[in-house]
Amino acid sequence: MRILLLGRGGQVGWELQRSLSVLGEVISLDYDSQDLCGDFSNPEGMAQTLRSVRPDVIVNAAAHTAVDKAESEPELARLLNATTPGVLAQEAKALGALLVHYSTDYVFDGSGDAARNEQAAVAPLSVYGQTKLEGEQLIAASGCRYLIFRTSWVYAARGANFAKTMLRLAKDRETLTVINDQFGAPTGADLLADVTAHAIRHVAQHPEHLGLYHCVAGGETTWHAYAQFVVNTARQQQPALELKVQSIEPVPTSAFPTPARRPLNSRLNTSQLQTNFGLQLPDWQHGVARMLQEIL
Repeated sequence: MRILLLGRGGQVGWELQRSLSVLGEVISLDYDSQDLCGDFSNPEGMAQTLRSVRPDVIVNAAAHTAVDKAESEPELARLLNATTPGVLAQEAKALGALLVHYSTDYVFDGSGDAARNEQAAVAPLSVYGQTKLEGEQLIAASGCRYLIFRTSWVYAARGANFAKTMLRLAKDRETLTVINDQFGAPTGADLLADVTAHAIRHVAQHPEHLGLYHCVAGGETTWHAYAQFVVNTARQQQPALELKVQSIEPVPTSAFPTPARRPLNSRLNTSQLQTNFGLQLPDWQHGVARMLQEIL
């Protein structure tokens, strides 16, 4: 099996290099790759890359993920999140290749308190959410074989993440203020990568399970409770760690105005994924605790 991995330098892309390696030959590219075009701002170059490589599987971990910045550069966000993924889908259709793509809870408006399934009505609040939804729609309309995984609150030991930010602030401040009215499940890039490899292998034998899935860790939390868990777990794992923080105060989303509106409810129902692929998704605390062990 020949696999073309796009966006290898991101959090999910980095983990995919590991998880996909057991499936076959992996050709991994990033936006600055030299021999082949991996730059999503050049859709024709990306099409040429697919025609040259002729992969059996295309895994797209590249995206415009700067949510607030997307509000001021919607054309670039649309090019990276919708137009070029649509081109990938057309090329995948022509090659008979499988396309794996990642999307987001931001395709929903975040109303209510129920976990949304794959059939729930979409209504993005931001340019980022709108362009990611357009990418989904272009892939589905292409007629290619695809797997799309919607996820949320992604983190990894490598690169910046919420936990690292909280620990950095906790070393300098006695009081932290963290949002407590947004709900979701912190999801490790390693979990996403492992599910992806499992799903690619599975749909080779069960093509009826192609399609759109929600993929997040089990359970739910708020950013405030997440921050508390990070600080408490860090203190347990590293008693000598010098953290000045004494209290973590809950505040509403309105306390931190941002250019892009965030969905308050990012809960995603993963029943379809777990049933079709025979998986049990671990509670979010397991992955975060493991990530903290790695970075502390």
